[in-house]
Amino acid sequence: MPVPDTLDQLFIPRHVAIIMDGNGRWAKRQHKPRLYGHKVGVDSVQEIVECATEWGIEVLTLYAFSTENWKRPADEVGGLMGLLKNYLQKELSRMVKNDIRLTCIGDIENLPTDVLEVLRNTMQETRDNRKLTLNLALSYGGRAELIRAVKNIINKVDSGRLQIDEIDERLIDSQLYTAGLPDPDLLIRTGGEARLSNFLLWQASYAEIYFTDIMWPEFRQAAFTRAIIEYQGRERRFGKTSAQIKSG
Repeated sequence: MPVPDTLDQLFIPRHVAIIMDGNGRWAKRQHKPRLYGHKVGVDSVQEIVECATEWGIEVLTLYAFSTENWKRPADEVGGLMGLLKNYLQKELSRMVKNDIRLTCIGDIENLPTDVLEVLRNTMQETRDNRKLTLNLALSYGGRAELIRAVKNIINKVDSGRLQIDEIDERLIDSQLYTAGLPDPDLLIRTGGEARLSNFLLWQASYAEIYFTDIMWPEFRQAAFTRAIIEYQGRERRFGKTSAQIKSG
């Protein structure tokens, strides 16, 4: 999928993060069970990953399963875990072929043993790939991530390895799951809701946020293109004035 002519190839976001919302509601509209929506949503994942790879996006972070999602009915959670495992097994060869590196953020130790094994194997097999980093947020929560980072920092201070005056944004960045990755430039949420839902709370501080009513199973290349066009039309000031930005 080449870069559409409508996009400015010199202003492609480095890191796009997506809250993939609306699978269950979309399935309900089709008079299908919720899991059907998740299955069709996997097709959207495949298409958006392909777009990101070809368009020069460096990092694509997908909110695949939150810490709160464990509260869903057991059959739905089991179905989601099965879809994740099947996706990783099916896509491994394509990731290797297309130079895609798989990483993940979240408390992955909570994942079922068989899923965790496949996940770790996929990350190992793709660790040297560089064209796109596909970063899955699994058993992830932004608040839990920050608590984990604070505890790590406190331990370093208590052990004498760190002085309180050394605590700054860069240090906190280094203690997050996303250490080593650029902050998201563009955060997309599908499905018509307008909230972050505990996703990348620290990292998305200056991200451009794009909400769309399109449900995730229907979010494909055309919708992704529109989101990036919207991003490219915005002025990112990072607290500065427009005049300051234009003057360099």
